[in-house]
Amino acid sequence: MKQGGKLAAGVLTVAVLAAATGYWVGARNMTGHEITAVGQAGGAAGESKSRKVLYYRNPMGLPDTSPVPKKDPMGMDYIPVYEGEQDEEPSGANQIRISTEKIQKLGVRTEPATLRTLERLIRAAGRIEPDERRLYAITPKFEGYVERLHVSTTGQPVAKGQPLFEVYSPELVSAQREYAIAAQGVQALKEASAETQAGMKQLAESSLLRLHNWDVSEEQIKALTKSGEVRRTLTFRAPVSGIVTEKKAVQGMRFMPGEALYQVADLSSVWVVADVFEQDIGQITQGAKAKVRINSYPDKTFEGSITYVYPTLKAETRTVPVRIELPNPGILLKPGMFAQVELPAAGNSAKTAVVTVPLSAVIDSGVRQIVLVEAKEGRFEPREVKLGNRGNDFVEVREGVKEGERVVVAANFLIDAESNLKAAVGNFSHAGHGDAGKSQGASSTGHHATGTVEEIDMKAGTASVSHGPVESLKWPAMTMEFKVANDALLQTLRPGANITFEFVERGPGEWVITSAKPAGSNTVGAAPASAHRGH
Repeated sequence: MKQGGKLAAGVLTVAVLAAATGYWVGARNMTGHEITAVGQAGGAAGESKSRKVLYYRNPMGLPDTSPVPKKDPMGMDYIPVYEGEQDEEPSGANQIRISTEKIQKLGVRTEPATLRTLERLIRAAGRIEPDERRLYAITPKFEGYVERLHVSTTGQPVAKGQPLFEVYSPELVSAQREYAIAAQGVQALKEASAETQAGMKQLAESSLLRLHNWDVSEEQIKALTKSGEVRRTLTFRAPVSGIVTEKKAVQGMRFMPGEALYQVADLSSVWVVADVFEQDIGQITQGAKAKVRINSYPDKTFEGSITYVYPTLKAETRTVPVRIELPNPGILLKPGMFAQVELPAAGNSAKTAVVTVPLSAVIDSGVRQIVLVEAKEGRFEPREVKLGNRGNDFVEVREGVKEGERVVVAANFLIDAESNLKAAVGNFSHAGHGDAGKSQGASSTGHHATGTVEEIDMKAGTASVSHGPVESLKWPAMTMEFKVANDALLQTLRPGANITFEFVERGPGEWVITSAKPAGSNTVGAAPASAHRGH
């Protein structure tokens, strides 16, 4: 019994080894596609033994299928379509398929489009300037000489009424003497006739008015009236408290009437003049509050009001000056300082919620804006959108995306694959995708020409072609450089070959060959993978 059991066990062991050896030998003789099919079939068997693979489709959603597993020209595995799933595939093929593993590697992240109230701040550079209404010039109205300086340096702070300088003027001395004599005459002729008193009084008033017009202070006039003594010099005082911003007076110098000797600025309130770009100026409203930051005081934020939008535009910078008034306690803000200004946009006052997506979700080609919408897991649909107002982190979507639809907000530039998404979206609507583009009702924008391949640059992915006239573009015959849609198509081109080819304009001035064939034969190269070259 025991020997029989051992013999049976030995036979079973030999059978198992033989079966394993046969499997290994058979596997060695399989092609790569067959091995892949076995692996995939094993995985599929774990899910459901009854599922049957109908075909394998292009991972980018292009109209290209295969009866056996394969890879596209960029190394991406074709995706199996099981029995019962074929009706789930989109008829328009206007979608991009990416495996779950690749989505994780790329770091793709999505967020739903949501309703929110946009708040936008307009940022601009500015500079501190003195308030023009608080500038005062000290200007004598007579000819004379600077006798003495009380304030001798520019930038010196002064208080209202503080002496600035003293002047001597022969005209001033003569005017004082005339008034003193006239005032004494009025006192002396109190008992004279009314006509005489009126004449003397008129002379005194005329002399007094002359002194007032020359800015002689009331204090000096009263002293002159009381004592009759003529003062040799006249003292000029600061009209306001502020800073001496300009000083031309030099001790001993002669000055003429109307010559500005000092300028005093009251800096208790200053202006910030911000340069706002032309496209933002329509969002600026007078009376709105603005925030100002100065590099010298990084921990402080100053607040002021927008008081004026200048009516002129600087052609060199395409900016419009906007004036903001700021209180300046402690004279922290100095004229000439640079400032960073935050101005509220006019739309911030409207509390209307709009559909928004993060700014990072938008791929902007300059001509149009595209958002990648997640149709299903691993399936993304590029949509052209119409944008509205922009906030700090979000932008309004007026057309193209609905509330709740998930959009790609991270790694969309990787899905875009060096702007090839733009080509894919463009090719969805023209001949590069054959009937798939037509099924969406889009018009073809492909152009046809016949020519000779002059030179191939494999590294740059370009071909120089001497072609004949192109009627659809009204081009004459010429030699020009084209980009080639993908590496597979590039491999089919040879210098000196005569070809008939089709090309499209993927971007401004960027012409791409999407298919080519030897002149007089059927197409030998096509661009089914042009939408994802670089993935």
